[in-house]
Amino acid sequence: MRRNHLPSLTALHCFEAAARHLSFTRAADELSLTQSAVSKQVAQLETTLLHPLFRRVRKRLHLTPEGAVYLGEARKILAQVEMSTRYMQSYGVESDVLNVATLPTFGARWLIPRLNGFRHQHPSINLNISNRSEPFDMQKERIEVAFFFGHGVWPRAECIKLLDEELVPVCAPSTIKQKGVDTPLALTGLVLLQVSTRPEAWHEWFDAQSLYTEHSYHGPRFDTFYMALRAARAGCGVALVPKFLAQEELDEGKLIIPWQFSLKSKDAYYMAYPEHMTELYKVRVFIEWICQRLD
Repeated sequence: MRRNHLPSLTALHCFEAAARHLSFTRAADELSLTQSAVSKQVAQLETTLLHPLFRRVRKRLHLTPEGAVYLGEARKILAQVEMSTRYMQSYGVESDVLNVATLPTFGARWLIPRLNGFRHQHPSINLNISNRSEPFDMQKERIEVAFFFGHGVWPRAECIKLLDEELVPVCAPSTIKQKGVDTPLALTGLVLLQVSTRPEAWHEWFDAQSLYTEHSYHGPRFDTFYMALRAARAGCGVALVPKFLAQEELDEGKLIIPWQFSLKSKDAYYMAYPEHMTELYKVRVFIEWICQRLD
């Protein structure tokens, strides 16, 4: 891949400082460079981008629309470089990173509470946890442990079943006060909140009760269960979610189950790790830690 047309970090630093101060002189002072050096770096950057980044109005410097857009991108790049550099500076020979991937709401509601104490018990292992909603290749993305929902099969990986799932409708208490619920179909008189990863959920929930409604697929759609839960708490409608993910709000009375029927999912939640990493210390102790904390 050719990189000779990509800007240098020096050019990005000069542009960011000049944009922040709206002054080449003040940017030069901050970066310990000359004013002409900063100006030259910005000019080269404009040539590379094929867009002007600044314009002068009455001897004052202003960002162009293109400059304003690029400023946001430049700041993200510089922040990422700084974060990666600081991470490597703190990475000692006695430490090890364990890359973990998890479903967003599952990670926040189920996984994270079970990590309390792991760092104290295993100080040499640094957890790097990321959210993944779409399928991915563990080897290509260097993921050592993955939490997923499915049939319990992952290519070239060992899978451990964690828990089953039952979907229940939940909503804020105030939502029911507005309209009573005496049958499952009465929920269609409210707003059915949809989750993108489970487009058939409401249809299957009604079908399991030998019911049909054309409204099964209607309603606001959210990327994650967490967003659907927040919408339900805010009184936006009724969400169909795994009961264990809503248990905290149910216990606190912030959410209620308007109709007591749960849909048992055919799939379940699993923890997977590559077969060739079975005996790797950081993977082995993490797997053991999680297995010891299954409800």
